[in-house]
Amino acid sequence: MLLKDLPEDARPREKLLARGAGALSDAELLALLLRSGIPGKNALQMGQELVDNFGGVAGLLHAGAGALKNIKGLGPAKRAELVAVLELARRALSEQLKEKPLFATPQAVRDYLQLQLGSRPHEIFAVLFLDSQHRLIALEELFRGTLTQTSVYPREVVVRALALQAASVVLAHNHPSGEARPSRADEALTQTLKAALGLVDVRVLDHFVVTRTQAVSMAELGLL
Repeated sequence: MLLKDLPEDARPREKLLARGAGALSDAELLALLLRSGIPGKNALQMGQELVDNFGGVAGLLHAGAGALKNIKGLGPAKRAELVAVLELARRALSEQLKEKPLFATPQAVRDYLQLQLGSRPHEIFAVLFLDSQHRLIALEELFRGTLTQTSVYPREVVVRALALQAASVVLAHNHPSGEARPSRADEALTQTLKAALGLVDVRVLDHFVVTRTQAVSMAELGLL
């Protein structure tokens, strides 16, 4: 069935204009970007295929143009448009965090970390470097590991904090397994980094454990 053959209130474009973007499903929003389908599959079905293949929008955010080549019907133009829109979403959140103190918008911090780390297939250790007003200077992915562990070198974290003239940091790493509870190793690493950074007067404000569906604050759990 073509999109034009759907009832008017079920067509993504008309639905968005009448009820707002929030009323649309992920597949419907993607259908608007795709605009057209292929023989036997309309744009809405292709949007749903993207959602299914990549485990939701979070997975799609990290798919990249290369992975999108495997979806039949996505030519270079459509792949480029999707990658561009997803990158704009990351940049919009980054700009928001640079304009105001990080913890003035705690949900934005979680959203940003999930966009950056939540769907990675391997473990990533990242640091948000903050200025004296707790505004974001940069997020840097410093270490990459396997599905179960990452080797993190405190000296390199200290060097980057000094180079960026950071006053404080927020640590973050993902658990590809989906288990959001910090492990004992996570707690030990946090204390090691806290001690190392404290020597150069850089505070560790929090450490987030990120999965596809959530970002858990170790400070909120009393583990900092």
